[in-house]
Amino acid sequence: MNNVTVYTTNTCPYCTMIKNFLDGKNIPYKEVNVEQSPEMMMELMQKTGQMGVPQTEINGQWVVGYDPNSIMAALR
Repeated sequence: MNNVTVYTTNTCPYCTMIKNFLDGKNIPYKEVNVEQSPEMMMELMQKTGQMGVPQTEINGQWVVGYDPNSIMAALR
């Protein structure tokens, strides 16, 4: 079983695209909205050094941005 967490904001179109991609592939994921949880944004920045969203953690690997190919590779 893969452990997938997607870090998002309310207004990010790429966040919506990544969630739609995962839903379309029937890949379960947990969503963390960093707008609603600013402490998670600080934690995310410490882990990845990146401020932008979406950021997706897959089994301990990070994919920054909307990158379906990298997401599928991390799921293998």
